[in-house]
Amino acid sequence: MYRRIRDLREDADLLQKDMADYLHCTQVSYSHYELGKRDIPTDILIKLAKFHNTSTDYLLGLTDCRDPYP
Repeated sequence: MYRRIRDLREDADLLQKDMADYLHCTQVSYSHYELGKRDIPTDILIKLAKFHNTSTDYLLGLTDCRDPYP
């Protein structure tokens, strides 16, 4: 479901542990976000969008435009 957060993480050559540390959660929790086993809370979604310099809509698959909103 959340394939894009995995792809963005891998494109940045980061481990799940790296992202979990940034988000102040466990690696297991972050893994569940990537696998779609757990819904991503809004505050985490916003942090991910800012970290990857994209929009929340892109992360959620609502647009294919990777550029953030102005």
